[in-house]
Amino acid sequence: MDILAAALGGVYFAAALILAAYSGSFFVLLVIYLRNREHAPEAPQVSDDDLLSITLQLPVYNEQHVIDRLIDAIGVLDYPRDKLHVQILDDSTDSTTGIVRRKAAEWRAKGLRIDLLRRPGREGYKAGALAYGLARTTSDCVGVFDADFVPPPDFLRRVMPHFNARPDIALVQARLTHLNMDYNWLTRAQALAIDQHFAIEQVARSRGGLPMSMNGTGGIWRRDVLSDAGNWSSDTLTEDLDLSYRAFLKGWRFRYVVDVAVPGEVPPHLTAYKVQQARWAKGSTQCLKKHALPLLRSDLSPLQKFMGLLHLGQYAVQPLILLLFVLTPVLILTNTLTRLPLGPLGIMGIAPVAVLTLGQIELHDNWARRALYFPVLLLVTTGLLFSNSRAVIEALTGTGDNVFKRTPKFRVVRRGDTIIEQRYAIRPDWTVAGELLLGLYALAGLIVTIARFPQMVMYMAMYVLSFGSLAVWSLWQTWRLFHRAGTQHP
Repeated sequence: MDILAAALGGVYFAAALILAAYSGSFFVLLVIYLRNREHAPEAPQVSDDDLLSITLQLPVYNEQHVIDRLIDAIGVLDYPRDKLHVQILDDSTDSTTGIVRRKAAEWRAKGLRIDLLRRPGREGYKAGALAYGLARTTSDCVGVFDADFVPPPDFLRRVMPHFNARPDIALVQARLTHLNMDYNWLTRAQALAIDQHFAIEQVARSRGGLPMSMNGTGGIWRRDVLSDAGNWSSDTLTEDLDLSYRAFLKGWRFRYVVDVAVPGEVPPHLTAYKVQQARWAKGSTQCLKKHALPLLRSDLSPLQKFMGLLHLGQYAVQPLILLLFVLTPVLILTNTLTRLPLGPLGIMGIAPVAVLTLGQIELHDNWARRALYFPVLLLVTTGLLFSNSRAVIEALTGTGDNVFKRTPKFRVVRRGDTIIEQRYAIRPDWTVAGELLLGLYALAGLIVTIARFPQMVMYMAMYVLSFGSLAVWSLWQTWRLFHRAGTQHP
């Protein structure tokens, strides 16, 4: 028994050490950010004749509630019309296609070069659609907008000149913001995480020469890069991350412009958010498997390799967090936990909180009020450990399906004091049962910690609240969706 307890203690310490290294990477990002905070890249003054041509690709799959808004936003973009081409890559199976066809005709009549492309099948999902469109355009650059985003009219005027600055710039990525942040607690919590990524992490990675990624939307690629890096691929569920690393390892460099903001939706319903996060968890881990060895064998610096691995493994650490939780009550019962030197490792956990807080300070005057939703973010991210860990394990073992599950778009329209939700609804999957069981296990662990190791009471209580409340929250939101008129199923 002592040998087993010692072995479990060793596993626990090893997992904690890896998590400490991951958390410590946020200290690195923080230092790089503070050193480069005032060194924003400047776009040169470029005449209309010297601007590069661009095709904006709009991949669409059953987006009848939001696609008209995006097309209208694209239609009023300020850019020379002879250098702007729009492709609507429509794989829809519902009334979206009719809306797109009407909107495309409307803007075509106003002089916009806009094409509706329909593929014979949906092979490769979003990546397949983007590759299909790429073969049908000859523009210098190619940009991507998901259906629920709304670029401002000056987007291209502010972004495209960056490509004239240096010939090795492969990608210019804009900052993503939120159309529906104030909808509920979940959207406010997501905004915190998104803001720290775009206000601090992307700035540090871009200006510090570290590997970074396109964010799936609101980014523009130099077309030559797509050919050089092997085009869009559906090998993983995160085609943007995959392409970004292939391009970075080819020697291309990226530019992130924090002052250009593109607002879009964040999922307002927990089940939709869980679907999105599981897809990102599986896709990023697939990219870790695909690019870890090429990254380590490259001629990049040790810091670039280290930060690249941790970037690719940002979701792969979640099974380790879950493992620590599961082992904690066991190690308390065997009196093993008190003998592990975990104190110094715990200090590393300060870094992610510092980066998150600084992200709010940098972007918002009312940062203190917005930061009040940090407990909700902690609850949600902890509660998603089971779902995300399942996705990570499937990626590592090559099991499960590799279907690109779209995040449903819930366009919210305010009319007076009434909120009308136009939406697709999705049902929670079996992971809700797993969350309920883990909540019960956490409750049992809480009883153990109260009796044997009170220092860990808050730790175990967090898991009781996270797993229990997320399971109930998910079921409650789904019940409300399916008991309102007008709900549709994707």
